[in-house]
Amino acid sequence: MKDIKYLIGQRIKELRIEKDLSQEELAKKANINRTYMNGVENGKRNISIINLNKIINALGVSYQAFFDSYIFKKGENLKDD
Repeated sequence: MKDIKYLIGQRIKELRIEKDLSQEELAKKANINRTYMNGVENGKRNISIINLNKIINALGVSYQAFFDSYIFKKGENLKDD
């Protein structure tokens, strides 16, 4: 089972790579520390809604586009941390 932190991190990483951005570039656009961004992408940080919003905006995607991904399709397999 994957937890939500891991899945969100994987989606951020997927979109970041799609947009041809480094972690540092995305962190700067989102006004977030690069080491924090690394922790989020690796599922080690419990990201706040405010920081998730900053990242989604920096990626230039809608909330629907962010969450409408195969990564989240098996939500029944999520576990709480």
